[in-house]
Amino acid sequence: MEFTIETKLPASPDDVFDAWLSSEKHSAMTGSPAHVSAEVGGRFHAWNQYISGTNLEIDRKTRILQAWRTTDFKQKTEDSLVEITFQKSGEGCLVTIHHSHLSSDGAKYKKGWEDYYFDPMERYFLSL
Repeated sequence: MEFTIETKLPASPDDVFDAWLSSEKHSAMTGSPAHVSAEVGGRFHAWNQYISGTNLEIDRKTRILQAWRTTDFKQKTEDSLVEITFQKSGEGCLVTIHHSHLSSDGAKYKKGWEDYYFDPMERYFLSL
């Protein structure tokens, strides 16, 4: 299963990209502690290690591809793939997330992206 969601944020693509790959800013924009590597092959975890994975590809300022899983995944289940793109849209940034290679119950993650990423990210960037 897979899905694509997007949101427009009141910030530049550079600022959103940089925040995504900064432990301090990622934590601030989501409201939960995160450790994030800005390197290909680097590991990340967020939301009390509920989410974890590895950066597979990073195209500076425009795209991140990650192997991604949660503690809900069965141990032998392969990681899902998350592709995040950052594009200029008017005075802000269009963030698009394509989440693929999910099991049949993966639809729950769509709401998770909205509730635990997009909503707090909008509040964070509005506050700057």
